[in-house]
Amino acid sequence: MLSAFGMAFKTPELRKKIFFTLSIMALFRFGSVVPTPGVSYTNVKQCIDQAQTGGLFGLINLFSGGALLQLSVFALGIMPYITASIIIQLLTVVIPRFEALKQEGQSGTATLTQYTRYLTIGLAILQSTGLVAVARTPGRLISGCSLPIIPDASWQRILTMIVVMTAGTSVIMWLGELITDRGVGNGMSILIFTSIAAGFPSQLWSIKLQKGLFAFLFVCAVGVLVVAAVVFVEQAQRRIPVQYAKRMVGRQAYGGTSTYIPIKVNQAGVIPVIFASSLLYIPSLLVNFTNSQAGWAVWISRNLVSGDHPIYMAAYATLIIFFTYFYVAITFNPDEVADNMKKYGGFIPGIRAGRPTSEYLQYVLSRITAPGSLYLALVAIIPILALIVFGASQNFPFGGTAILIVVGVGLDTAKQIESQLQQRSYEGFLK
Repeated sequence: MLSAFGMAFKTPELRKKIFFTLSIMALFRFGSVVPTPGVSYTNVKQCIDQAQTGGLFGLINLFSGGALLQLSVFALGIMPYITASIIIQLLTVVIPRFEALKQEGQSGTATLTQYTRYLTIGLAILQSTGLVAVARTPGRLISGCSLPIIPDASWQRILTMIVVMTAGTSVIMWLGELITDRGVGNGMSILIFTSIAAGFPSQLWSIKLQKGLFAFLFVCAVGVLVVAAVVFVEQAQRRIPVQYAKRMVGRQAYGGTSTYIPIKVNQAGVIPVIFASSLLYIPSLLVNFTNSQAGWAVWISRNLVSGDHPIYMAAYATLIIFFTYFYVAITFNPDEVADNMKKYGGFIPGIRAGRPTSEYLQYVLSRITAPGSLYLALVAIIPILALIVFGASQNFPFGGTAILIVVGVGLDTAKQIESQLQQRSYEGFLK
């Protein structure tokens, strides 16, 4: 692998793409520490050092590489684009116009991408407005913070902050597209990878200072095991064989080839974890904004706020399993796959074309999704177990959403570079 990595730098075109991607990543990290005009950066740093935050703000802060709590220019990170992409993907199933665009090929995909950009800007305006509104009461953003984060709360200053944060989201979206076009590919995923991986050294060093060398080595060992397990499951797939019959077009014979349909164990990716985290934070958000002392508010504060509570863990795991089945059912359509196979003369050996093929695909998909959903729930609960062992889940980097994204993006990027090496008759990373 190291020799293949060195060979990648010896290829001028590939070396240029790698250095271009690294420079964009450095620029992205620089924007994550530039404060927004009107923010007291000193007070923000003091509040972050004294308190921890979790829930939805902690999730968004993870995707922004710590920029959210610092209220920097790139405070919103890539979350508006991720949300917009998920919304457009879900609307493709509901709106016939979007479904027709998806079937048009490259031109339809370009139109959907443009819709995603417009929706990203709209969501960025809404999220920046909400973030500034919450930051005016520092305790809601950072637990226990009483210092004024925004000393000047005039409407001119608020409007300036909203415009700057929205523009920062637009720049992030542009940087991701630059990596996709001129870099190694997967631009948005690489920016998310950069945000999450940037926090690993500080989190590990914090464990070393707070818990000692033994705890530090134990966390590193657990991290290696978790990464190995995640890589194993992420690469696991069920390959359904497909045979294409020969057909004559004039004097030319077509078809007669064998291939397969790969169905991954983790077909849904990290989306169910994001959905479950966001939905589970809504009850505590309602309690914080209403300041209610009713029985339901007390029950929520007691059972659904603390991550180490058994009811919270059970609800979290249940929501992840539910959203895994929900998202897989939306993104993989067995009827459409069966119709395409029948159209081009393909069939699964031993299964009749048409409806029996669709039923067979649904049968396999429902059963392979079961271990995938349990795997996602287990990986997501690892930080909660770390909360019980170490006393602070914020300092445990190898678990949940972070490790799923880092490993997934790392594997995809390695495959991208490997494919470009193979085009030049060099050995790839995975050999």
